[in-house]
Amino acid sequence: MIKLFDTTLRDGTQGEGIAFSANDKLKVCEKLDELGIHYIEGGWPGSNPKDVEFFKNAKALSLSTSKICAFGSTRRAKLKAEDDPNLKAIIDVDTEVASIFGKSWDFHVIEALKIPLEKNLEMIYDSIVFLKEHGIEVIYDAEHFFDGYKRNKEYALSTIKEADKAGADCISLCDTNGGSLPFEIGSIITEIKSDIKSKIGIHAHNDSECAVANSLEAVKKGAVHVQGTINGYGERCGNANLCSIIPGLKIKMKLDCISDEQLSKLKNVSAYIAELGNISPEMHQPYVGASAFAHKGGIHVSAIQRHPDTYEHIKPELVGNRTRVIVSELSGRSNIIFKAKEYGVDLESADSKLDFILEKIKKLENEGYQFEGAEASFELLMKKALGTYKKFFDLEGFRVVIDKRGDMDSRSEATIKLRVNDKEFHTAAEGNGPVNALDKALRKALIGAYPEIKNFNLTDYKVRVLEGEEGTGSVVRVLIRTHGYNKMWDTVGVSENIITASWYALVDSVEYGLSKFVDVNK
Repeated sequence: MIKLFDTTLRDGTQGEGIAFSANDKLKVCEKLDELGIHYIEGGWPGSNPKDVEFFKNAKALSLSTSKICAFGSTRRAKLKAEDDPNLKAIIDVDTEVASIFGKSWDFHVIEALKIPLEKNLEMIYDSIVFLKEHGIEVIYDAEHFFDGYKRNKEYALSTIKEADKAGADCISLCDTNGGSLPFEIGSIITEIKSDIKSKIGIHAHNDSECAVANSLEAVKKGAVHVQGTINGYGERCGNANLCSIIPGLKIKMKLDCISDEQLSKLKNVSAYIAELGNISPEMHQPYVGASAFAHKGGIHVSAIQRHPDTYEHIKPELVGNRTRVIVSELSGRSNIIFKAKEYGVDLESADSKLDFILEKIKKLENEGYQFEGAEASFELLMKKALGTYKKFFDLEGFRVVIDKRGDMDSRSEATIKLRVNDKEFHTAAEGNGPVNALDKALRKALIGAYPEIKNFNLTDYKVRVLEGEEGTGSVVRVLIRTHGYNKMWDTVGVSENIITASWYALVDSVEYGLSKFVDVNK
């Protein structure tokens, strides 16, 4: 069985713009446990108070699969292992597992540590023995192993032999600078695996875009322990991405690592951890990205309707993803039929309305609309064209006033007049900007008739200038993301006036939410 080691909470947080609170880290652990990860590296207890707090609170977690692992380094050159503060910190947090790193590259020993090569070997041995004597499972991270082996294979090999002799449970070979290629990884592991008794692991970085390939190649050559992070988070270009490694191991290589049920949670875990870290998910990420199984060309869509294997390398449901069909100016009739089925609309290919919808989409996209990232707006467009849409309100007009005086902050006020079931509403609201004021005024007008709207929350707002030659008079496209009732939907609006474009997207957002969550029969 291949053991999976997640270092999102340690190595992953070294990535630019990535941070988790101590409480966030506990939530991540629970999600990783659901996924079936065997080891979760929680942090370096000797480096900061937040990690100490995490290890203290992690004891209350009820994990069924995962072991919490503390990170640290080999002892300092001038200290005994029992006197080293970093090693003592690992003992103090009382974890079952520790991963410690040591130098494999003679260049680092001489230039960074400035100690004799033999002294480094002693530090590796003493540190592992000390932790083993305290009943801790030890994973030794051979830092810069592949770079060291390429330059001085005898010394690099001597460092992991020392870790093996000291009783390390696993020796993880690290491509710390991320510069190795798969054939190099495979060749080196083949050369050294007979020289050590400990289990071999791999820890790859992605600086050459090969971290996933390097990890899979290492397993092919004998590694049984794979380290990485969710979504590939990590320093510089990131770490090996477990969201690609796991399905690569289980689906492609037919190796046991997690169960089928756990694998089906992969996309959810990926999205959850991205959301927790306030990081926009990578749409084009293999396996778990929103675009991983998205089809835009009409020929592709026609083919996958006959058999998904024509343009999908795995069944997306295996990793918790789904097939998506995108509508755009490139769409054919197959795209529209597929999307209609998604929304429960039986639209035969011979239906005359099909051509009408297709021409409408192409006309709107020519004006600047884009429905690839605004499927809620597309669903509304289609249902309106088919005459199946229920109207919730009629706008009679709105006005936005922005008041700016001297050095004071500007003030925005929106006034809206609309009609709901033949009853007129005339409301006004202030906001921290014109769109926020419009949003508040619209909600104020509708909440009496549709109390469900209080659960709709605008969570993202993006503006893109289209063909900016006209400067401030250019056409703009506004995308709005809304959350409500544990669902998320995206809408779009386009106009030369940014307020009008925002209004179109905002109205679509509200109308879509009402169409999904209001009981039309009450």
